[in-house]
Order: sequence, then C-alpha cells, then structure tokens
Amino acid sequence: MNNALTPESHTPRDPERPSLTPALPAQRLAPMWAESTPVFLVGMMGAGKTTIGKALAKVLRREFLDLDHELEARCGVRIPTIFEIEGEVGFRKRECQVLDDCSLRPGLVMATGGGAVLAAENRQALRTRGVVVYLRASVDELYRRTSRDRNRPLLATSDPRGTLRSLLALREPLYQEVADIVVDTGAVSVSQLVAQLVERLKQIDKVIDQQAQRQPENSSENMRAAFTASHPPENKPCTP
Repeated sequence: MNNALTPESHTPRDPERPSLTPALPAQRLAPMWAESTPVFLVGMMGAGKTTIGKALAKVLRREFLDLDHELEARCGVRIPTIFEIEGEVGFRKRECQVLDDCSLRPGLVMATGGGAVLAAENRQALRTRGVVVYLRASVDELYRRTSRDRNRPLLATSDPRGTLRSLLALREPLYQEVADIVVDTGAVSVSQLVAQLVERLKQIDKVIDQQAQRQPENSSENMRAAFTASHPPENKPCTP
C-alpha cells in the first residue's frame, strides 16, 4: 500500500472530539477521498459492520448504507424469506445486483453482507470502486454477538459455533484479498476503533475505477418489480 498522503500534524486537539470533524482543515485530506471515495466494510456476521459503519459515517459526515437492509427493501421481504423462497443461490444473485448498484454511489460508507465476498464479481467491484476495510473478529466473539439473532438463516443449525468456524475458514482468504485495511474488533470501544480507522483511511492512496456504469436491471425500482413478478404476495411465506 502506497501511503502517499501527508500525516496529520501535531497540532493539539480536544481529546473529546473525533479525529475528523467539520473543524478539521480541508487540506489535510485529499479532495477525492474527502468528497467521493466510498468506504466498504467487509467481514463476518457479527463483526460489527453496521455498528462501526454508522459511527464512521457520522464522523465522516457521510451516508451510511447496510447492504442487507437495502436488499430487503428492494425485494420487500426479510432475508430469511428470500432464503426460504429462492435458497442461497437466489439470495446471492440478488445480493450481487444490489452491491453492483450501490457500490457506484460516491461518498458512501457501506456495510456488506458477510458472504458478499464469495462472488468474484463482488470482490472485483469492492476492490476497484472504493476503500475496503475488513473488520476481523474471533469465532468466539462472533458467536457471542450472533447466538440470539434469528435473522441469520445460515446459523439456523444444530451447531452455530461450528458453522461460524467453517464459514470463517472459507471466507477469511477472500476478506484478506479485497481488504485495504484490516481492523480487529472487540478489543476497544467503537469510538476508539473509529478514530483509529479514520487515521488509517487518511493514509490511503488508491486509484478508483471511474468507468463502471450502472445496469438498469439493478435499480431499486426494477429489482422490486422483478421480485414481485416472480413471487406474488400470496406465494410468499411471510412479509416484513
């Protein structure tokens, strides 16, 4: 990684303030990074992508998007229902559509689903369209955070801890493949982790693909229409 940006000066700063605030001089961040470069958070379910992503977006004064929630909004049903109707293959196909569309939005902080990195086209989009942060956590920590969450169909097994261990073994190399930054979660508070992350993000010098184009079929309106046409309400097991 080429850390070409100039490190922050040693000017005293109020310790109660985040490391990046509206008062921070604009010249301390490269214009592209300050205004448009998306940040994509990857990692296992329970790694803290949504919690950390919201906090990071607030500090950066950006929009936050949870890819799983966006997928639910576009299909009109919860993720377990999509799994029940279409299986994991159908879910992953729709996940690819949403990621392809949303990853083109500038200035976004986006939390991806834990398995989004499984698809090669998703990894390509993440690598080339923004800065990727891998939020890493141990199996025990992931289990502690997800053991009571019933909105995770992949963990609906007799041995969820074992399932997490297997999923992490499969996905870890893929998270590492796409990551520009790796952050371990759980050891520090969210505010401390976000402050550290902002400092690391400020050192990133990365060329972003500006040529990718949106596909009409991946728009929110077209995805919702396609899902509704394929699965009329009377055939859906449940709705939000």
